[in-house]
Amino acid sequence: MKGAYIHIPFCEHICHYCDFNKVFLHRQPVDDYLTSLEEEMKITLKTYPTKKLQSIYVGGGTPTALNTLQLERLLGIIKSNLLPLTDDNVEYTFEANPDGLDVEKVRVLKEGRVNRLSVGVQSFQVDELKQIGRTHTSEHVENIVSLLKEHEFNNINIDLMFGLPTQTLDSFKNSIERALSLQIQHVSAYSLIVEPKTVFYNLQNKGKLHLPPQEDEATMYEVLMEKLDENGLKQYEISNFALPGFESKHNLLYWGNEEYYGFGAGAHSYVNGKRKANIGPVQKYIDAVNHQQRFTSSEQVISKEEKMEEEMFLGLRKISGVSKKVFFERYNVTLDEVYSKQLEDLLDKGLIVNDVNHVALTSKGKLLGNEVFQSFLL
Repeated sequence: MKGAYIHIPFCEHICHYCDFNKVFLHRQPVDDYLTSLEEEMKITLKTYPTKKLQSIYVGGGTPTALNTLQLERLLGIIKSNLLPLTDDNVEYTFEANPDGLDVEKVRVLKEGRVNRLSVGVQSFQVDELKQIGRTHTSEHVENIVSLLKEHEFNNINIDLMFGLPTQTLDSFKNSIERALSLQIQHVSAYSLIVEPKTVFYNLQNKGKLHLPPQEDEATMYEVLMEKLDENGLKQYEISNFALPGFESKHNLLYWGNEEYYGFGAGAHSYVNGKRKANIGPVQKYIDAVNHQQRFTSSEQVISKEEKMEEEMFLGLRKISGVSKKVFFERYNVTLDEVYSKQLEDLLDKGLIVNDVNHVALTSKGKLLGNEVFQSFLL
């Protein structure tokens, strides 16, 4: 295993688009959860040991919604159990909301050896933020980025979204420009997907969710790629852009179809050829770990055919595409031999390039990525 994901499912508010495993922070058993989280780490690391982690990623929920003492305890758990498995080049990321950090928490993160922050901005427009249920302002974003820089964090990601209610091409351009003005190293940008069991899903079913037309959303994506490239943030994955050398190691593990740990309620992992999902409800997860019961809710052994499929639809998210050399080394069969029909069809549609060394998306293919990915699911 080359990476570890740690899930902190607590939020101070729930965004209208979010379908991640999360709960309101108020009156939650946070300390009990941290105890169970450490116990899960010890059990898993004993069962599936590893020598060197390249990345640690703490997400949620909102990890920085914890109070300062709880945050210090979480960092201590990671320091005791995971940091000894890393070297000085480890990428250690925490997710944060712009209005959820203060000087003390930033200090605690720095002292805990965190070296990358991913800030959930989504938009710099007041009306758009209200529409999606966010509580911060653009001033919060500017202040927190400034605070992080003061504490010598030099690897900062900002999340943006497009295709939002009330969003226009001009307002999205403005958000891109505001993000670039902060001189951060990485931008992740995602189109809105309306997921079941969300506020937006219920509004959509009632005919009360008004989104930009698909052609406007496609234009937003094209403008995004153009503007970020002009400012030195190179696209290395469909939704991710970075200054050279600041590409996310953790997400590259996912897209490279590598194995990783997943700790916490609802966390997913890929360990020893198996994809697993932990129990989602917080108290049920705590009870299962405390009573030394099975804390996974599902477990699937991945066959060779499924691994090859995943290699394609994950790897094609990368701008560099899927390496034919790596594919052959992993599966002892050539990529062209396994997927000759799919490759021919996608080439005819102008969605991929297929050369001697790799298969990758074209510019058109980036806009129709899902169509490409689905073609490899047999």
